[in-house]
Amino acid sequence: MAHPVEEGSGAPSFRPLWRLMPYLWPKGRPDLRFRVIVSIVFLILATGFTSVSPLIYGWTVDQLKTPANVAIGTVMSLIVAYMVSRILLQAFAQLRDGVFAKVQYHAMREVAVETFAHVHTLSMRFHLERKTGGLSRVIERGTKGIDTLLSFALFSIFPTILLLVFYSAILLVELNVSVALSTIAMVVAYTWFTFAITRWRIAFRREMNQNDTDANTKAVDSLLNFETVKYFNNEKHETRRYDVSMEKYVNASIQSDISLYILNTGQAAIMALGLGAVMALTAWGIAHGQFSIGLFVAGNAILIQLYQPLNLLGTVYREITQGLVDMEAMFRLLNQPREVQDKPGAKPLAVSGGEIRFEDVVFSYDPERIVLKGISFTVPAGKTVAIVGPSGAGKSTISRILYRFYDIKSGRVTIDGQDIRDVTQESLRSVIGIVPQDTVLFNDTVKYNIAYGRIGANEADIKEAARLAQIDKFIVELPMGYDAMVGERGLKLSGG
Repeated sequence: MAHPVEEGSGAPSFRPLWRLMPYLWPKGRPDLRFRVIVSIVFLILATGFTSVSPLIYGWTVDQLKTPANVAIGTVMSLIVAYMVSRILLQAFAQLRDGVFAKVQYHAMREVAVETFAHVHTLSMRFHLERKTGGLSRVIERGTKGIDTLLSFALFSIFPTILLLVFYSAILLVELNVSVALSTIAMVVAYTWFTFAITRWRIAFRREMNQNDTDANTKAVDSLLNFETVKYFNNEKHETRRYDVSMEKYVNASIQSDISLYILNTGQAAIMALGLGAVMALTAWGIAHGQFSIGLFVAGNAILIQLYQPLNLLGTVYREITQGLVDMEAMFRLLNQPREVQDKPGAKPLAVSGGEIRFEDVVFSYDPERIVLKGISFTVPAGKTVAIVGPSGAGKSTISRILYRFYDIKSGRVTIDGQDIRDVTQESLRSVIGIVPQDTVLFNDTVKYNIAYGRIGANEADIKEAARLAQIDKFIVELPMGYDAMVGERGLKLSGG
């Protein structure tokens, strides 16, 4: 069964946002919780100074309407107050971002590490069916999605809502209900239009992601097997496959860009209508002696100042929905169930002699094809048993069952009389050594690869292991000896 971890379907779910909350309010981290509270306080202060600055600007204009009677001291005080409010709104916004940064990046790190660790606990079946390039891209995009969501959602949408509340109250008190309602109506229309168009654009984003993942998977797969590609002279074939995926990605990107142009034009039209309505109502009020010219200027400044976060709202909502799509895929991966799990209360394997026994073992990778049909054999402690047979007979399957990469359908596998399903997987695998039939090397030093079987081994142990494997003379002849890099999958070394 395939594991659809790359992309979801339909509208983005807000479940990932709730899944993220424990990482933003982590248990046992009062320092991070304190930072969250301080960030919220700074956010409110920044929004408050943002909302009051247009009002101070309007009062300053009122002081200047009759040049012969200008109270220069009052004007200068208002100008200083305006400057201070502009400085403080920026200062508190920067303080908010700086204080919250540690919380944000801690959450990103925790989710990414937890997902990476979880992927390593998934079954052999999952990893045989997955695509390396696509899987790494899911984690990469999901981590970036968390960064996007926290940056935009917490410090763009919430301040914009708070700003609208403050501005509506100011317009209601200083002007009248009509002006306040016109502003609210403009914001509601703007928001509805933005959300509606952006939801339409989600399909293009998903298609872009799928084709981006597909192209990346093909590229990684081809580059990992570049030697095989060259053996069969298939460079052009691999390039064509990659080009097909990139063409689909480009087509989806073009559609996404066109829909963005529609979004931006519509937003500008709604904002212009709202601004015109408020200016007309305020001008009518001035003509009838209800408002001062300063309030006309303040109302206009409020709408222009509100336009900035609202204009960003289109980008913000788009980025948030994209972030949710990407996070949804990563959390789906994080929720992928483990096929092979330790039993509750499983104990460590206790090895006395090391006798291995297969008792009437039945196993199949899928229901249609049974690989092992009631196989039984014993490997006495200290003895060697060779299993031979044609390709596909189940030789590798036996070792995978012994490692408990899969659980059997029926029968028993025991080590010194202990069923391997009753002990912890970690203790089971820690006492078994294996030489894989494929060359398996990490793109690191020779020293690192030798020590991989026992993390933390000292240099003397590493050299002794190399001597026993009769490769020590070969290693010392390398330009950098034990510090020589082996290349990806060990391709810098001889295959032998």
